[in-house]
Amino acid sequence: METPQVANQTKEIADRLVELCRQGRNVEAIDELYHDDVVSLEMADWPGGPQRVEGIKQVVEKNEQWMDNVQEIHSANVSDPITAGNHFTVKMNYDVTFKNQGRTQMEELAVYHVDNNGKITQEQFFYDM
Repeated sequence: METPQVANQTKEIADRLVELCRQGRNVEAIDELYHDDVVSLEMADWPGGPQRVEGIKQVVEKNEQWMDNVQEIHSANVSDPITAGNHFTVKMNYDVTFKNQGRTQMEELAVYHVDNNGKITQEQFFYDM
């Protein structure tokens, strides 16, 4: 059963992640909010690298590699979070030009798990390829 403390903590973490992502401060969000042993999961046929990445350093590197492939971000929108217990989700929409792929519109759902110490321990992304 969800306690008010867990719900409030998850909402605080979710709101902070959304705030930082809307400002384009994704690496800062990872450094501030993620557990050292975080797990990041992508779709099985994701072309950008491994489906599973473990550890905060590797998640930062994955994020930086994605940004290194971006020529221009035309727009980026992150929804308000929806929380349930220790989990929350946000919808992200991007209009991006990649250096080797051209311009594309991306839409994804990101689901996060927050541990009892207020750190994100898992992120998982869902999207159409």
